[in-house]
Amino acid sequence: MGDAADMAITIRDATLDDAPAIAIIYNQGIADRLATLETEERTAEERRAWLEARGARHPVIVAESDGRVVGFGSLNVFNPRSAYNHVADFSLYVERTWRNRGVGGRLLQALTDRARQFDYHKMVLSAFPFNPAGLALYQKAGFRVVGIYKEQGLLDGRWVDTIIMEKLLADPQSP
Repeated sequence: MGDAADMAITIRDATLDDAPAIAIIYNQGIADRLATLETEERTAEERRAWLEARGARHPVIVAESDGRVVGFGSLNVFNPRSAYNHVADFSLYVERTWRNRGVGGRLLQALTDRARQFDYHKMVLSAFPFNPAGLALYQKAGFRVVGIYKEQGLLDGRWVDTIIMEKLLADPQSP
């Protein structure tokens, strides 16, 4: 199989009909312990409610191939205080068999474009130091490491660190 550049990948806004696929992909991220400190799997109904509750500045997008959702991303509230209205946290998840094939990069570029359209000044993320593919993707896209939260969460009985990264969207050096 090739990468996303070789395949017909469409990036589009998520719909409520995508909730089952989003739940499956998110649950893979939970089970694989590479992308989130979340440990409780989600249902399609919960993901549908999550989609319905989102505001216009916090879209969810999906990557689709042959009518099948193979990844999703979202712009999220960083902090509810109004001083942070121009900072977007984001999430990015790719279906297991589609990882390392360019889907994440396509989704991240689309999220970055959306963030600029919504007049965000900065995008931020928290990642695991033991997810080298994710870290490489973020660095390639112009994110820089801000720091490390030591022992940020308890996952499977062990404390894990998270790496905090950011990207200033007005930075001309940033893709």
